[in-house]
Amino acid sequence: MSFAVIASLLSVFSLTMLAPLMSIIFNVDGFSAEGILNKIPGGKYLGEALTASVAEGRQMHAVFICCTFIISAIFLKNLFLYLSSLISVPVRSSIIIHLKNDMYRKVLSLPVGYFSEQKKGDIMSRMTNDVAQVESSVVNALEGMIKDPIMVISYLAAMIMLSPTLSLFLLILLPVTAFVIGRISRTLKKQSNAASLRVGDTLSILDETLGGIRIIKAFCAEKILANRFISLNNTLLGINKRMAARRDLASPLTELLGVIVLCIIIYFGANLIAQKSLDAGDLLAFIAMFAMMINPAKALSSSFFNVQTGSAAIERIEDLLTTPVKVEDDGTQKLEEFQGGIEFKNVSFSYNDTPILKNINLTIPKGKSVALVGSSGAGKSTLADLVPRFHDVTHGEILVDGVNIKDYSLQSVREKIGIVSQEPILFNDTISNNITLADPGASPEEIENAAKVANAFRFIEGKPEKFDTNIGDRGAKLSGGEKQRLTIARAVLKNPPILILDEATSSLDTESERLVQDAINNMMQNRTSLVIAHRLSTVRNADEIIVLNKGEIAERGKHHELMQIEGGIYRKLVDMQEMV
Repeated sequence: MSFAVIASLLSVFSLTMLAPLMSIIFNVDGFSAEGILNKIPGGKYLGEALTASVAEGRQMHAVFICCTFIISAIFLKNLFLYLSSLISVPVRSSIIIHLKNDMYRKVLSLPVGYFSEQKKGDIMSRMTNDVAQVESSVVNALEGMIKDPIMVISYLAAMIMLSPTLSLFLLILLPVTAFVIGRISRTLKKQSNAASLRVGDTLSILDETLGGIRIIKAFCAEKILANRFISLNNTLLGINKRMAARRDLASPLTELLGVIVLCIIIYFGANLIAQKSLDAGDLLAFIAMFAMMINPAKALSSSFFNVQTGSAAIERIEDLLTTPVKVEDDGTQKLEEFQGGIEFKNVSFSYNDTPILKNINLTIPKGKSVALVGSSGAGKSTLADLVPRFHDVTHGEILVDGVNIKDYSLQSVREKIGIVSQEPILFNDTISNNITLADPGASPEEIENAAKVANAFRFIEGKPEKFDTNIGDRGAKLSGGEKQRLTIARAVLKNPPILILDEATSSLDTESERLVQDAINNMMQNRTSLVIAHRLSTVRNADEIIVLNKGEIAERGKHHELMQIEGGIYRKLVDMQEMV
């Protein structure tokens, strides 16, 4: 900012030198040091030197002095402007980088439930389009909103020293100009917010298209999706055109109003010269300063428009950054070693005031396996999600080794848990990096052993680059069974004492199911397991089967015990699957 101030003062000084220069060139009578130069620091001595040179008949020497000072001032002005930009560019860039980092960390800290409510495209839009808009509209404008007002104020101060009468017209006309520009920019914020929402919608459609391209083609839905995407894009185009029309009006409108004010100044300035109350050189310097002031004034009005446009993006980013993290990591204890078991004590859970689980009492001793069965929507996945604290209980408590799970640090709890979900979650990276997600420092021998336990080693060795093979987006280069075995290898390498298994074989063919089930059996040995069961044949040997119905425990026991209950829910589920 200090460099911008110095540059502004040098610019004003260079234009101030026009007054004595014009007076010398046109041989204006009565040229002396009693002019604008006397009103600036050190100007008195320069004015006296110029006066002496003119008195001695050395006008060209005086002109040379003026030109030298003007060139020097302009050189220094641009040097300081360059230094100002050199310093501000890294600052602007670091602001955006830190903003992106903060947003990504926030996304990682948000609870799982947040992402079921929000569109992925909208979150992506906030992290890409909105951040880019903040960078172009706000951060870049901030420098101008510091530098340009300084330039305008500096020119105004010098113009007031030159002619208070003419400056009075400016002080009257400039607020009128600002009012006109403000009226035009008022709707930009609302339009910008609408544009951001439409960008989020288009990104959501694009994400759904890329993820479901096989289904889209199979159902010949290309035209439907294309029409939906094109319709949103056309809406976005209309909003952007209206925004651009208002935003681009700022610069020409400012210039037009500036020329009108300039003509008024020339008219009244000519009257003042005729009345001998203003020197012609001072009028030329006044006009030059006003002309130089138009550019920073135009830039300032454009910055104001841009800030209005970007303020909607800032609000959307702020909305993400201030979203409350419902699962707070306030625990002070560390779960060093899992020794006892897990106990659900009068646990209830509601989501947005809708009850999902009601008064669950359940104990999972260390080394035992408990299966959760029930119809869709019974609350199986929600109950399992409470253990790694993807959600926190609404009432009751979950105890691990007799201690409330909230009293442990979140990381220490999740370090003891391995999860294999029904849908394999893999990343666009190598096989090795997907297996070592929880333990990047694992040795090649440990990775190979994990792959062997998961029955994945043979197919990995058959790949051209073995463990260094890239598996594509979401593991697209692998079969369903290969994907699932990689997720099991990832859990095996983590070597957690607690396992949560969301039936990993339900969507596989017979051969893949056998390989995956064998891998799961290997992994479950000597571990505490909570199994969400869809195929009931896979949980016959569970130590306890919990039957959930509408969020409550309806039945519990071993397979043979539950099969003896006449008209029982579990028996009906088994009979239906055996009939299929």
